[in-house]
Amino acid sequence: MIEWQWLAFDQIPVADLYQVLHHRQQVFMLEQKCLYPDIDNYDQGAHHLMAWQTVDGQRQLAAYLRCIAPGVKYPEMSLGRVLTTQAARGGGIGRLLLAEGIARAEALHPGHGFRIGAQHHLEKFYGGFGFQTVTEPYDEDGIMHVDMVRPART
Repeated sequence: MIEWQWLAFDQIPVADLYQVLHHRQQVFMLEQKCLYPDIDNYDQGAHHLMAWQTVDGQRQLAAYLRCIAPGVKYPEMSLGRVLTTQAARGGGIGRLLLAEGIARAEALHPGHGFRIGAQHHLEKFYGGFGFQTVTEPYDEDGIMHVDMVRPART
């Protein structure tokens, strides 16, 4: 069973934020070997979606993303720092996370589309959610990316 948590930065309990930052470091810096400033001053104004699962009596982060409001990073809203923890991979939680994130972001910012910087190898994954590629592949932190947009739903 998944416990969804959708919170503004200043509402995230400190222990939960610690798990989020731990897993962002684990996935993006250690697994993917990318050295970049993860603490980028977008977190404070973002909403954060966390998927929690209980494993052996312990509440653990299984998946995470953040939503940046339209007009902050791009004219559109943006989803980023999308991750599934190593322990939770292979069960489809990434698809559930993205569907939940899109629904909550559209409810929070109705009438706005999305723009994301997606890892190129995940282009088809995001395409399955209505995202369309709008750039050629480019290198970002040693991983090929593409920009993708998803129009506002009317």
